[in-house]
Amino acid sequence: MKKLIIALGTIAAAASAQAQFQVNPQVGVNFQQLTSPEAGIEYKANVGWQLGADLRFGDRLYFQPGGFFGRSATAVKSTVSDTLTYEGDIVRTNLRLKAMVGYRLIDSYQFDLRFAMGPTYDVLLSVDDKDDAIGYNEGDFKKGSMNIDAALGFDMGLVTLEPSVSFGLSRVFNDNPNVKDIGSKYLLYGLTVGINLGNDD
Repeated sequence: MKKLIIALGTIAAAASAQAQFQVNPQVGVNFQQLTSPEAGIEYKANVGWQLGADLRFGDRLYFQPGGFFGRSATAVKSTVSDTLTYEGDIVRTNLRLKAMVGYRLIDSYQFDLRFAMGPTYDVLLSVDDKDDAIGYNEGDFKKGSMNIDAALGFDMGLVTLEPSVSFGLSRVFNDNPNVKDIGSKYLLYGLTVGINLGNDD
């Protein structure tokens, strides 16, 4: 039994060595919107930023885990009456963990076109109501949220470009009395540019 385990481990290691493997450091922008605002509230995505890296294991079909640190901003406009309006930005800092599966639609030496889809999980690190006018605080938000992401990747030699969209699957706000009835979820658009490092034969 021990010999069989060693043999299987050796075969798996050899197969992994032959498989394509890449590391892709990236930096980019994001636009994070909140859905389903309360009456009298308007949400609008502002520009944020993100940086991190993902890995690609496989050939035409590949597995793409990754991690990204980012800041996103949502403008909030609250109208109390016809003449009284509060405006401010909610800025969130988070760590996004990705587990995507992708397929190379075009796989050539100079150019790859990829499509990837899969779950992501956002770990909320901090929330800042920049203008202290909106009334939300860090304690109103859940510490984590599940999402489903889709991305289209363009690889041109060492350069990679990836527009993406992320649909929130869980509520943004927790069960505090002031926010428990708000059904808002995250909707995030992203664009990253980076470099391809590794084996891409």
